[in-house]
Amino acid sequence: MNPADNSPLWIRGARVIDPSAKRDEAKGDVFALDGKFVDQLSTADQAKARIIDGTGLVVAPGFVDLNCRLGEPGRTARETIHTGTRAAAAGGFTTVVTMPDSLPAADNVGTIQLLREICSRDAAVRVLPTGTLTKGHEGKALAPLGTMKKAGVVAVTDTTSGVQNNEIMRRALEYAAMFDLVVLDHCQDSSMTEGGQMHEGAWSLRLGLRGLPRAAEEVVVSSDCLLAELTKARIHLQHLSSGGSADIVRRAKAKKLAVTAEVSALHLLLTDAALAHYGTSLKTNPPLREEADRLALIAALVDGTIDAICSDHSPCTATEKDCEFDLAPFGAAMLETAFAAAHTALVTSGHADLPLLIARLTHGPAKTLGLSAGTLKAGALADLVLLDPKAAWTPTSADLSSKSGNNPLVGRALTGRVRATFVGGRQVFGA
Repeated sequence: MNPADNSPLWIRGARVIDPSAKRDEAKGDVFALDGKFVDQLSTADQAKARIIDGTGLVVAPGFVDLNCRLGEPGRTARETIHTGTRAAAAGGFTTVVTMPDSLPAADNVGTIQLLREICSRDAAVRVLPTGTLTKGHEGKALAPLGTMKKAGVVAVTDTTSGVQNNEIMRRALEYAAMFDLVVLDHCQDSSMTEGGQMHEGAWSLRLGLRGLPRAAEEVVVSSDCLLAELTKARIHLQHLSSGGSADIVRRAKAKKLAVTAEVSALHLLLTDAALAHYGTSLKTNPPLREEADRLALIAALVDGTIDAICSDHSPCTATEKDCEFDLAPFGAAMLETAFAAAHTALVTSGHADLPLLIARLTHGPAKTLGLSAGTLKAGALADLVLLDPKAAWTPTSADLSSKSGNNPLVGRALTGRVRATFVGGRQVFGA
């Protein structure tokens, strides 16, 4: 790996999948010059190009993650920009949208500028900041969205706090629309989830843990869709976990509302039954739900109701997770294994084909925020990933670059692996 190498790039003989261009070639070539994709290299550039034999591999646009946490500023015991973006590169993500629940919260220009400075120094992939929707993500007073937009935020969200007051949410949507900002919402009515530890169902009853009901998510998904209709603003619903939520979004899209949605890779793969042994690495918010929900989320992803697959990377320290289940924080570190988890859940199982999976990791999330990413088209930034969809592997702690140790898929058999990742034509992961 030589991140400083910016020589012309020629990947040949790979299967080329680019959903943004409806391209799926059984054997094709991809070229990059000066950090951007080109249709062809000149004879002179071919002579000095780095040539990669893609036989047996798939080349696709670099993945775009709309929902991750990278620790900085203020939570460096969990993750740093250095470790988190290298984990992203190992997972095939070339663009990541980081949540604003830092310390201090990203509700002001100074914090956003600090994050961008750290990223310019330490990041291995492109990091796009978000700002809070309300000050301190407390759901009360609106944050200065206009100045934060000028400082570089690509969206606004109160992340896992959510906005619990519909009047404030309405005003926030109207305010965000003035600056052409998408509002990202974690859909959860906190009055229904106090003390909740996992999905409310048979397994929570069996394990003696207080549950988080589907309705706590669905009631907010429903109100968000109604507010999107009222305000004509754009809203993106984060990490849906309930089949009922998918149904609500499907109806909203049928009405042509400006509503988009995502699902985490983990929720496509596992259910609440995986918590049978109280494994804290699987304690997530939203929680893993039942098989019917998992299958409904897959169906919604396939039919386009859900636009994107996210990592929902939420790193925690080993000390934080090494405790009783009800004392452990929510969160799973998933950047490095999101593709493999989704590939195993969708492609290996026969629910979807590889182009659809790649679309939901590239073109779908990029389109959601209007990003110039997730494509192999000439002129675009040369962000790409080389995949081995047939690779069977079992992640170990030694495989992971993330600073945190709460990846719930360590020791679990998966299929599909990232072999190399390039950002601007430069290799940032792989041999």
